Amino acid sequence: MSTIIEKTLPRQREKSVDDLIAALYRTEVKAEIINGEIVEFMATGDEPATAASNILFNLKLYQRENKLGRAYPDNTGFLVNLPHRKSFSPDASFYVGERTGMKFLQGAPIFAVEVRSENDYGARAEREIAEKRADYFAAGTEIVWDVDLQSEEVIKSYTRDNPSEPRIFRRGETADAEPALPDWKMSVDELFE
Repeated sequence: MSTIIEKTLPRQREKSVDDLIAALYRTEVKAEIINGEIVEFMATGDEPATAASNILFNLKLYQRENKLGRAYPDNTGFLVNLPHRKSFSPDASFYVGERTGMKFLQGAPIFAVEVRSENDYGARAEREIAEKRADYFAAGTEIVWDVDLQSEEVIKSYTRDNPSEPRIFRRGETADAEPALPDWKMSVDELFE
């Protein structure tokens, strides 16, 4: 999860969802539509990017073996229709919906990964992470990983059916995204390689 940049695009008039989506296509940094505005995010560092890349690599292997969906990297746009959120851009994800060519994907991924960056700590960050996780579940995501490379509880795996009690995965353990991705597993230690 990249820290939100403390600015949003200027609001000249109330923009329609279509206007916001059109503007999102022209945004040159990672961004999402939240509360009627395009919110830009800061770039991430070495370790969070490595972790997200290694998750993506494992998801791509799963995709090739199972042919039941597609793995997507950071900065992939998913359009959703929630009252205060119209898009997501997870750090890694798995999606089973229809392909959309050059356009953003329609609907939420079934599995979303948010890797904490350097500034994703403190009370405000915890509140924003919890709110985004709730938005994922409201949009239809089944599993959300909160990956914290600075914690002993490296992966907190939240499910839509039990959003307040995550399964915890630590170094030396094997993580999964059950039931969204049956039989997919990866070593927690791979996040650090």
